[in-house]
Amino acid sequence: MTDYIAKAMALSGQVRIYSAVTTGVVEEARILHDMNPTPAVALGRVLTGAALMSQTLKGENQSITIQIKGDGPIGGIVAVTDSKAGVRGYVYNPFFDVPLNDKGKFDIAAAVGKGYLNVIKDIGMKEPYIGYVDLVSGEIAEDLTYYYAYSEQIPTVMNLGVLIGAGGKVEAAGGFFIQLLPDAREDSIEKVEKCISDLLPVTTLIHQGKTPEDLINLIFPDEDVEMFDTCPVRYQCNCSRDRMERNLMSLGVKNLSEIAEEEKSAELQCHFCNKKYQFTGGELLKLLDGVKSRG
Repeated sequence: MTDYIAKAMALSGQVRIYSAVTTGVVEEARILHDMNPTPAVALGRVLTGAALMSQTLKGENQSITIQIKGDGPIGGIVAVTDSKAGVRGYVYNPFFDVPLNDKGKFDIAAAVGKGYLNVIKDIGMKEPYIGYVDLVSGEIAEDLTYYYAYSEQIPTVMNLGVLIGAGGKVEAAGGFFIQLLPDAREDSIEKVEKCISDLLPVTTLIHQGKTPEDLINLIFPDEDVEMFDTCPVRYQCNCSRDRMERNLMSLGVKNLSEIAEEEKSAELQCHFCNKKYQFTGGELLKLLDGVKSRG
């Protein structure tokens, strides 16, 4: 199944819901970063959450960055999305694993530990909006749900999952995102809670072949649901040689001079896709001239 997001309104327009299948994207990230199962699940949940949150953006050049920093062995997680669900991300430590929790599931809470979550929204204003919350569980979905309740005061339900199969391959990944709109009635929260209470795990449903539209209809089986256009989800890194040149030039005259004179070359690696960029001594000196010319 191609990865994509389905979008809908339910409960007579009082609730918006986005649901996603992201199996291919999460497997691509796992391979790209050569991750062990536990960090693959953690990053997969954050990438899926970012993709779902992307649909709240209005403008072409807007973006959301999720940063999670904890005292667990994963160290931290970063994911970025544009308004069209082009996602990218990485974990600080992709090579650890921890025992399963008492429910026999990946212990993402232990992997992340205690810490905080930042959501940075760049919507084209002079300064980006930055929301900060302490982690409430480290399980990702609960933390993003808490972020919306605490930082944006929007009643939200987030459900995210990644199923790892034999050999560490991602067999299913996806989730859903439900928000009450400002004119929603009080009883709508109870209806949403009732609708999701008996739902099978989202990865079980996706592994059974359920589509994002199927997930929405399973959540709201007895309600009129209005479906909208779908949105593809893809892993998309925006690194380039030009961007790396700007990074080098941002070091300033002193630091760039030291690299050019002492190291004679430089290698920069993108955190999001692991692509490496080589710069010779001559290229570094040329960049140094550019920095000096700017004053």
